[in-house]
Amino acid sequence: MEEVIIIGAGPCGLSAAIECQRQGIQTRIIEKHNLVHSIYLYPTHMQFFSTPEMLEIGNIPFITPNDKPFRYEALAYYRRVAAHYNLKIQVYEEALSIDRQADGSFIVHTRTSARATHAYPTRQVILSSGYFDHPNIIGIPGEETEKVTHYFREAHPYTGMKVTIIGGSNSAVDAAMELLRVGAEITMVYRGADLSSNIKPWVRPLFDGMITKGKIDMRIGSRVIDILPDRVLIENIEDQSIEEVENDFVLALTGFRPDRKLLATAGVEMSEDMDKPVFNPLTMESNIPGLYVAGVVASGRNANEVFIESGRNHGNLIASHIVSRGQKESYESN
Repeated sequence: MEEVIIIGAGPCGLSAAIECQRQGIQTRIIEKHNLVHSIYLYPTHMQFFSTPEMLEIGNIPFITPNDKPFRYEALAYYRRVAAHYNLKIQVYEEALSIDRQADGSFIVHTRTSARATHAYPTRQVILSSGYFDHPNIIGIPGEETEKVTHYFREAHPYTGMKVTIIGGSNSAVDAAMELLRVGAEITMVYRGADLSSNIKPWVRPLFDGMITKGKIDMRIGSRVIDILPDRVLIENIEDQSIEEVENDFVLALTGFRPDRKLLATAGVEMSEDMDKPVFNPLTMESNIPGLYVAGVVASGRNANEVFIESGRNHGNLIASHIVSRGQKESYESN
């Protein structure tokens, strides 16, 4: 029986495995996709907001000549960290359910990409799954068609195309600025009265300048209500007027949400306001003894609430609590 199974091989899951390993706790990581899959899904040329020091785990320096590292550097860094600590990681294996046993242990049921199923008994589970698998669906006609994506990787495929961007956050603004470089015609649609106040300060003036110059057709206080093969219908929320805009592709950059399925199978309580799992912030243990949350899965519907720089510290809290639990159980049994 494993002492700990960690579900998710993102930075926070890796950090939790390292901290457990330092405490002499045997761990196994189960990952549905590839190592640090959420970072892999970032735009190809994306640069982080954070400095490299804020992304470090396991006391391994993140060396880069840049003030703020790029996606490709982060991928290489986390590969190096995983190799340095010789972490036991099983990729392309999906955790399907977490079954709590009568003695307080768990069985984690999984399925590999080859459709083989496994059942892993373990004393503790750390759930550190990400959120990029679950985009926030708008629910409008045409959203399921091939011309629509919730992921922006790079601008090249949209060269010279008419692109509608739905959203007003950093991801939407960054996509618009990238698309300008390849000659795309951009219509940006956002429900709010103004763009997010969290737009990167060094990007906002450039973005506003592109709107002023007419390079980006910005529709504030509006929403897309239908996506058709050659156009989209945009409604002004205030006066409910509708306009047809020619369109080749739609980037629905409306954010993502953590998956709650595994939490539900294990009986973890959820708070009412933001759909957060109930947990002790000092230990990261849920209402189910021995089941912990780490990283973005500990957030509510706003997945931006937990970042790498904060979630990477969850592993230390969890490892310390597992050790203290073991010492307490040993004392009581004697």
